[in-house]
Amino acid sequence: MNPAIGHEVAAGTAANGSTEVPTQPRAATPRTSATQAVASPEAGPGERGPASDVDTTDGATRPGTGSGDRGPASGGVAAGEGTRSQGAEASFRRLPNLISIEDLDAAQVRRILDTTEQLLPIAQRERNSVPTLRGKMVCNLFLEDSTRTRISFELAAKRLSAEVLNFSAKGSSVSKGESFKDTALTLDAMGVDCVVVRSGSSGAPLQLSRYLDVPILNAGDGWHQHPTQALLDVFTMRRHLGDMAGRRVVLVGDLLHSRVARSEVQALRLLGARVTVVAPPTLLPPAIEGWDVEVARDLDDVLPSADVVYALRVQRERMHGAFFPSVREYARRWGLDGRRLRLMRDDAIVMHPGPMNRGVEITGDVADSDRAVITEQVTNGIAVRMACLYLLLAGGAAGGSSGQEPVSSGQQERESGGLPADTSASSAAQEVPR
Repeated sequence: MNPAIGHEVAAGTAANGSTEVPTQPRAATPRTSATQAVASPEAGPGERGPASDVDTTDGATRPGTGSGDRGPASGGVAAGEGTRSQGAEASFRRLPNLISIEDLDAAQVRRILDTTEQLLPIAQRERNSVPTLRGKMVCNLFLEDSTRTRISFELAAKRLSAEVLNFSAKGSSVSKGESFKDTALTLDAMGVDCVVVRSGSSGAPLQLSRYLDVPILNAGDGWHQHPTQALLDVFTMRRHLGDMAGRRVVLVGDLLHSRVARSEVQALRLLGARVTVVAPPTLLPPAIEGWDVEVARDLDDVLPSADVVYALRVQRERMHGAFFPSVREYARRWGLDGRRLRLMRDDAIVMHPGPMNRGVEITGDVADSDRAVITEQVTNGIAVRMACLYLLLAGGAAGGSSGQEPVSSGQQERESGGLPADTSASSAAQEVPR
C-alpha cells in the first residue's frame, strides 16, 4: 500500500473543536506506542506503523485450540488462516492501545479473532460472565452520538466483570468549554484502567494516549478509523466463509466519509481477501488508488462473483453538499434490493455496519432476508470488544500476565482472572434471541 496516504497528527484536536499542542507523556510510566497515522478525509488506509518489540512464544495452550493442541501463548498465532501446522509459532507483538488497524499485523488480527471465538458463548449469554477483569474500571468516553458501539462496549466490559464508567459530552464539562486534555487528566485522577473513546475529531484517540498511561481503545474517530467494527465484520465473515484468503468482498456506498471502510479494507487485505469498491464518483476518496482495492463502476457487474456484499451507510450528517442527484437515484444505482440479491451467489452474505437507512442503501426485504447477517454482526461485536478489552487489560497485549486465558477449556475457571474462588460471577446463562 502507498505510504503517502497516511498522515501524521501534527497537533491534538480537542473535543470542543479547539487545537492544542501535545505535551510530553507523564514520566511515571512512559508508553512505547505504535506509530499512528491519521487519515484526512481524502486519505485511504495507510501503511502499518511499527509496533512494540515484545514477543512471547513459550508454547502454552492457545485460546480457542483443543486441549491437545499446543501453540504460542499470550498472543502467539499460527501463520496460516483457517489451517495451522502442528507446532507452528508466530510472535504476537504487544500493543499498548488499539487505535488503528494500521498498527496490527495479520498475526495480531488472527489472535483477536481466535480470542473472540472463545468468548462468543459469553457474548451470546450461553455461558455466565467471567471474572477476568473484576476490579478493573473501563471508561466509555463518547464525545459523539452512538447506540450500538457504546452499548456493545458496556456489555463487553460487564460480561468480563469490569466496572464501567460512562461519559458523554452532553451534560458534562466538555459542553462548558473544558479542554480535551483536562478531561483526560480528570479521568486519570479517577483511576480508570482503560478508556474507550469515540470522537468526531480524527486523531482524538491518539491524542488521548499522549495524556494517559492506560490502554486507549478507539471506538471511532472522525473519518479516520473504526478498528473494532472492522474486526467484528471480519470475524462474522470468517465464521460464514472460513479462510478469508482469496475471498472477494464488495464494499458499496459512501466511502468518502466512512471510517468503517478504511478500517475494513486494511483488515481484509491483511487476511488476503480481495476487495472491490463501488460508489458514486463524488463519494470515492481522491486517494483511492492507494487503497489496494479494485474500483468498479457498475454494482451489477461485480455481484455474481462476490462472497460478501457490504453496504455502507450514507452519512448525511457529514455531507455539506449534493453528492448525488437524489435519494431515489442513489437507491436505484447503488442500493441493495431484491433484484440485486438474486444476482448474488446462494452462499454470499449481505452486511451493513448500522444504523441502516432502509430504502436508501438497502431495502427492507434484503435487510430482513436470511442472507443478511446484520444482527449477527451486533452480537459478534460484543465478543470482539470483549476480546480487545481482555487482550489489552489481562491477556498480555498490554503488559498483562502472559498465558492467561479468558475462559478455560473445560469450564469457567474461577481463577481465570487471577481471583479467589468466591468472586466468580453467578448470573444465570440466558439465551439472546437471534
